[in-house]
Amino acid sequence: MLFKDSAIVPSQGSIDRRTYPLAVVYGVRESKLSWKAVLLELKQRGLTTAPKLAIGDEAIGFWSALREVFPETRTQRCTVHKTANVLNQLPKKVQPQAKGMLHEIWNSPTKADAEKAFDLFVKSYQPKYYKATD
Repeated sequence: MLFKDSAIVPSQGSIDRRTYPLAVVYGVRESKLSWKAVLLELKQRGLTTAPKLAIGDEAIGFWSALREVFPETRTQRCTVHKTANVLNQLPKKVQPQAKGMLHEIWNSPTKADAEKAFDLFVKSYQPKYYKATD
């Protein structure tokens, strides 16, 4: 999901790695009511099958509305936003290495590899920078 000022712009990623907007609606981006209106409009316009996966930032309103309108849709936190939030908890001098470690987690070929990379990240940063691993 992309947010532009007060416009809510849900988008769909594609196999060619492009993002295509599905709607442009003016509303409050963190508002459950605004997001519910967007999702219901998409449903009304033909989105009859629930999306298999929704990826977004920490917009609380979006997740609440999604659970109401498409309860069967699985959710995933956007790795770009998650990376930025984690790096904000670290001093600038360790951010490049931490960013590389986070990318190893996100890009791991298997769940086991991701868990191993995650454990290494936590072991490396939790003692000194707890908030980055919380």
